[in-house]
Amino acid sequence: MLQIAKRLVKCSNASMKFLILFTLLSSINAHGVLVGAQRSSYYLPLIKDKRVALVVNQTSRVNGQHLIDYLLSFKIKINRLFALEHGLRGDHDAGQDVQDGVDVRTGISVTSLYGKNKRPTEESLRNVDTIIFDIQDVGVRFYTYISSLYYILEACSEYQKHCIIMDRPNPLANQVSGPVMSQKHISFLGKYPIPIVYGLTIGELTNMIVGEKWIKNVPKLTVVTASNWKRSDSYKLPIKPSPNLPTQNSVMWYPTLALFEPTVMSIGRGTTHPFEVIGFPNESFGTFKFKPISIPGMSKHPKHQEKWCFGEDLRQKKSSHFTIKYLVKYYQKYARDSFITHKNFFFKLVGNERVFEMLTKGKSYLEIEQSWQAELEVYKNLRKKYLIYR
Repeated sequence: MLQIAKRLVKCSNASMKFLILFTLLSSINAHGVLVGAQRSSYYLPLIKDKRVALVVNQTSRVNGQHLIDYLLSFKIKINRLFALEHGLRGDHDAGQDVQDGVDVRTGISVTSLYGKNKRPTEESLRNVDTIIFDIQDVGVRFYTYISSLYYILEACSEYQKHCIIMDRPNPLANQVSGPVMSQKHISFLGKYPIPIVYGLTIGELTNMIVGEKWIKNVPKLTVVTASNWKRSDSYKLPIKPSPNLPTQNSVMWYPTLALFEPTVMSIGRGTTHPFEVIGFPNESFGTFKFKPISIPGMSKHPKHQEKWCFGEDLRQKKSSHFTIKYLVKYYQKYARDSFITHKNFFFKLVGNERVFEMLTKGKSYLEIEQSWQAELEVYKNLRKKYLIYR
């Protein structure tokens, strides 16, 4: 925004001034929200004459520009780019390794943090003073960008680098639900003892990670907050956060339907509406049908590829909260122990073994959801300490 204002002042052409002003206004959504990366007057003085590394992807946009290009326009010295799951431009399948390389648009070295190494090495940070983390989060524990955040903070602490978090509104920031992760099942799919839907922006979560000492030492840290946003406001994501979350509705259904990943059911990977449909290759499962196919960049080898799946279409049904109702429904409909195909994966997603045990004992979804309410209340009280936005 600061850059556009400077151009507006310098520009003498009236039509060009109008175009620049239109760009400025269009960068602000209907609520007037400014994300952290747009508040350049707060952070540009912190990185002037510093050697910078960026943790970014396709969502790291500032006034229509990628954050990389935006900072380069201010002559900021960017020495390295770090790529997380789905890659620097968001075009890798879920779970697909991301390779080291060079960003063809800028010539800057790219280091993968989603492959053999998930943590920046001392060598990769040798010519870096400051790491900027600007990734759109969706507020779900097993969405792996927040696990990568753990390793970024850890590396900044160990190698004495300044970490700047660019905060952005979270579409699920006003929801808190699901079981809290048990220590036994902490993994890259869940690094913290938080519920499946944890109700924090990435800036608030960072403060919780540091405040609760979930990393060994505290790095030098700056959270650049968003402005003109409160958590009761709806926030429509301007750019899809990953290949298989292409719509706002898919983001809202994501925490509920992701629990089907280690089961026999398809949740629409291999279609143009992943996380908005659910089905199985048996006509008794429902009247709605879809056929998963290979879609490079989204799902190259989807479950039940080239088979008709029958079930439910959730595209016109809005999800208001996380629920285990659908999992229980289809587990009971399948009526065989082989419904869950990867038990350890299921434990890591859910966060405990209790849900599996209750599921196999035929408990109702209401009974299962009641089982985590006590731990959820403890978390809700903890969360209050770290809320930036009201």
